Amino acid sequence: MQEQEKQIPAVSEALVQCPYMVYVIVNEKGVITFINQTYLNVLNMSKEDVVGKHILEITPHSKLPEIIRTGEVHEVDTWTINGHDTIITRTPIIKNGKVIGAIGRSLFMDMSSAKILVSKLLKTEKELNKYKKEVYQIHQSKWQFKDLIGNSSEFVMVKSMAQQLSNTTSTILITGESGTGKELFAQAIHHASLRNKEPFVRINCVSLPENLLESELFGYEEGAFTGAKKGGKPGKFELAKRGTIFLDEIGDMPLTMQTKLLSVLQERVIERVGGIKPIKIDVRVIAATNRDLEQMVRNEEFREDLYYRLNVVRVSIPSLRKRPSDLPLLVQDLILRINKKIETNVTQCSQKAIELLQSYSWPGNVRELENLLERAINLANMSKQTCLNEEHFPSLFKGVSKQEANDSENNLARAVEKQEIETIKRALQQCNYNKTQAAKNLGVNKSVLYRKLKKYNIGSCRK
Repeated sequence: MQEQEKQIPAVSEALVQCPYMVYVIVNEKGVITFINQTYLNVLNMSKEDVVGKHILEITPHSKLPEIIRTGEVHEVDTWTINGHDTIITRTPIIKNGKVIGAIGRSLFMDMSSAKILVSKLLKTEKELNKYKKEVYQIHQSKWQFKDLIGNSSEFVMVKSMAQQLSNTTSTILITGESGTGKELFAQAIHHASLRNKEPFVRINCVSLPENLLESELFGYEEGAFTGAKKGGKPGKFELAKRGTIFLDEIGDMPLTMQTKLLSVLQERVIERVGGIKPIKIDVRVIAATNRDLEQMVRNEEFREDLYYRLNVVRVSIPSLRKRPSDLPLLVQDLILRINKKIETNVTQCSQKAIELLQSYSWPGNVRELENLLERAINLANMSKQTCLNEEHFPSLFKGVSKQEANDSENNLARAVEKQEIETIKRALQQCNYNKTQAAKNLGVNKSVLYRKLKKYNIGSCRK
């Protein structure tokens, strides 16, 4: 018997003596060579009663002889031992291609444990799906190609090219002046791609200081630095898993970070700050800039190898002044969007106002147009007008004096202040002048509310 036991591979004592697991080993003849105490307790037998006996003498319904005969693995099976419903696995012991025994062990001592585990797994899966859904909702593309307005040949050509690139996984560099809609194009490309069910994650390379940019991009491990969250934090590349990461203002990325980004793009592997475990990433990279990267490369302000890595395919968005024929379409589309946002009812823009807008050079491009239209819509709404005219664009309309233009803008500012005062007073009344609750209802910080109260001299508050 000792010789037979030597043929059985070494088994961890801690494992086989586990009080939550039954464990039995038989040789090629089906004779029991080892049984743990937990199994003996279930059988109400001693080791001397069992070891050396054939398995069918102890448990007549055992399937271990079948395992010896066939060499098959029973990964999961239900089995009853003295009234205990268990889940077990059976495995042959093979040496030099020959079955020399078999092992039977329980995964759970009873079905209730299995049900608890299944319940926990289902709960975990539900929480993971909820987390994934929340990440997707936060990081999703809202713009589609149908939302990109323009019929000019320059715009149509760029839009068509971007649509074709949606079907690839190539890295894209989007260039264009500030306000031309580079992020909108990036979102549309993602939305039309096969990755559209996964996150679209944006990071502005100029809005974060250099010491935070690395942890934002790659994440960090617990204890990586003072203030690091317990358990660490995933970076944007991890959040964008199987989706798209949009690196906005890439031309403003510090040189040290450019080196690390180049390595990530080449190896498709990241490491969290303070971590040592490499994490594989599967993301599409879209970068954007309003700067001249070629000139920056010549000035040694931007890495040449990173530039070539990013500039696989380029989408250059034309400025608004290069496509003045698109302006009427843009105006009409923006009027609809602005009306919905600020709850106004301005329906159109007069032809003279359109001509006035077309005569302007638009250094801020579509973003400037949107801001100017929102101001004009507010002015029109104040006077109950539904059509935008030249006078609603005081900064552009030469027929209006500078003083009149300033007066119009001041009138708008006063109207906004009046509305703000009424809103604050109403919020305070609704919560019995509790400033903390009023700030919460208004969706602002308490300190912001205090500044507004002081600014407008609203002193009738009791708390």
